[in-house]
Amino acid sequence: MDLQELATTARALVNKDKGILAADESTGTIERRLHAVNTPSTEDSRRAWRGLLFGTPNLGAYISGVIMYDETIRQQSSEGTPFVRVLTDQGVIPGIKVDAGTKPLAGSPKETITEGLDNLRKRLDEYRAMGARFAKWRGVITIGDGVPSPYAMHVNAHALARYAGLAQEAGLVPIVEPEVLMEGTHDIQRCFEVTETTLRRVFEELSLQGVSLEGMVLKPNMVISGTEAKQRAQPSEVAEATLRCFRRVVPSAVPGIAFLSGGQTDEEATMNLNAMNRQEKVLPWELTFSYGRGLQSTPLHVWSGNPLNVAKAQQAFLKRARMTALARQGLYTPEMEHSAA
Repeated sequence: MDLQELATTARALVNKDKGILAADESTGTIERRLHAVNTPSTEDSRRAWRGLLFGTPNLGAYISGVIMYDETIRQQSSEGTPFVRVLTDQGVIPGIKVDAGTKPLAGSPKETITEGLDNLRKRLDEYRAMGARFAKWRGVITIGDGVPSPYAMHVNAHALARYAGLAQEAGLVPIVEPEVLMEGTHDIQRCFEVTETTLRRVFEELSLQGVSLEGMVLKPNMVISGTEAKQRAQPSEVAEATLRCFRRVVPSAVPGIAFLSGGQTDEEATMNLNAMNRQEKVLPWELTFSYGRGLQSTPLHVWSGNPLNVAKAQQAFLKRARMTALARQGLYTPEMEHSAA
């Protein structure tokens, strides 16, 4: 383990002008998204979609790293170039999702535990040899009647820390993703309480397991109202609550926080990130993004599986990346959505 190399990579991932593209959807998830645009999910269609994103000209101006899925990191572009090299040629750091998804938690079936620790050391070494320089693991916390339980918070925090330690051992920067889901009727205060408690448990476990904070990136949810809340909090409220929460629990040694979009619309995720970076200019960590749907939704609908739409879809993707990169600097305005090409 080279702690200096890990710290250097972590800082590059949270570059002041860029963010991370999450293109690590499982086969089941990407199948649903492709079907939504009337495109069958095959190995070739998945390769074509990810190749469209990775091959977008000037991608490295706005994207620092890309999280890939196991199938994707083994694939090549239509020209026969491995995707890892397509990214590195653009100045983008290749990454890999290493968890095996969520399963019902024994003893609390309304909650989940993330699996994938078995044989993880071996898989991490393989991904490192393939060119990955960072990894990602997602733990999921649900808000609802009687949940989350301390039990679910503990086991998910423990698994996140075990993964992070193994990733650093293999020379990969761990992106640690404890996601408090947006789904539900809860208000922003309930999200605040659960997010604070979750992050406290995560950092307790990271400390116990000797994870170097300087060589990791946190990928959390924003403190935000539930999707079915009677009154959704506005960007200024989301920014204030999120920053207040994170100041309480995220150590200053962590180089950056890369927010997930978590089901927000493209513009909602952009406006909320912008409000945070506009509200506070002096923070102990960089505030950036690691969006999946928040970057891909619009270009996916433009593409819709049609090879003739590749250039237009890449243009839409680059615009979305540019808008989000501006929000990452607190420079975004909604008017830019209509004026930018």
